[in-house]
Amino acid sequence: MNSVSAAAHPSPSSHPIARADKASRAAHQFEGVLLNTLLSSLEHSFSSLPGKTAEVGSDNYHYLGMQALASSLSARGGLGIADLILRNLRAHGTIADNSSTK
Repeated sequence: MNSVSAAAHPSPSSHPIARADKASRAAHQFEGVLLNTLLSSLEHSFSSLPGKTAEVGSDNYHYLGMQALASSLSARGGLGIADLILRNLRAHGTIADNSSTK
């Protein structure tokens, strides 16, 4: 397929709304990873208090809990990092502004 026919028939993923939705999901996932790192660091600092012993396997539950909390916070706005990323992408014309459609 040459570049002219590719431009005439854009793929569904290149549709402006699809790109904006994909960028929004990626931005929120990125914020979730950042929140997970932050919350995990905080949890580890408080869980290693003197006189407190960790039970076997509790690290796995703590990790899953932090991951769920971070994902939930990010999906509900989090710290606003995802919104800042999306605003920056819209300002530079990288993605379409679909805020009027939501």
